[in-house]
Amino acid sequence: MLTEQRYQVILKLLEEKGTVTVTELKDLLNTSESTVRRDIVALHKAGKLTKVFGGAVALQETVIPYEPTMVQKADVNVEEKQFIARKAAELVQPGEFIFLDAGTTTGYMIEYLAGKEISVMTNAVAHAKQLASLGVKVYLVGGELKASTEAIIGSQAMEMLKNYHFTKGFFGTNGVTKKAGFTTPDANEALIKRSAMEQCRECFVLADYSKFNTVSSVTFAHFNAATIISDENGHNI
Repeated sequence: MLTEQRYQVILKLLEEKGTVTVTELKDLLNTSESTVRRDIVALHKAGKLTKVFGGAVALQETVIPYEPTMVQKADVNVEEKQFIARKAAELVQPGEFIFLDAGTTTGYMIEYLAGKEISVMTNAVAHAKQLASLGVKVYLVGGELKASTEAIIGSQAMEMLKNYHFTKGFFGTNGVTKKAGFTTPDANEALIKRSAMEQCRECFVLADYSKFNTVSSVTFAHFNAATIISDENGHNI
């Protein structure tokens, strides 16, 4: 395939999806990873797309390629996150077994879950400790601890999740667009989110207004794979 033809394929796929990975393009174009990376760099320099770690995103999206730490996120949009968390917790009924993803917004749900006769599985050590202190029955996913986000990741965690079935799952995200879906900077965290969502009867993504029209490096779910719970300013997408 000629260089210009590869460019057309890459830009067409971005138009349809909003984001593509190097691996995806390598398989689609039947070429080497180094060739794909050169094509992405060339198109980035030409102003046709935005290069991100591991792939590319369409120009019209805001790109967030890095993962803020829990400390950095703790004081950001607190009122909006508390509003979202309260709305999410209201959906949880007695007797349910839910999955609670790592993250600051999901963490705000915990105080509203106190006193509910439910069981919770989480991949966040801090969430598990807080839930247990409130008398909520809690299961902690086992695996590797990622220090910056305090989330459990890795193959062991994925295998463990396959053995459980949740009535509802509540997930955080770093970005939301119709094309790219729900995105996060870390491929390992994306795999855990995806694995947990597959085990949930209903999935909810908690996203304040700042997450909309923003793309991070890795898609963990399509836009229609979950119901979005947001604040009053978070509907413009």
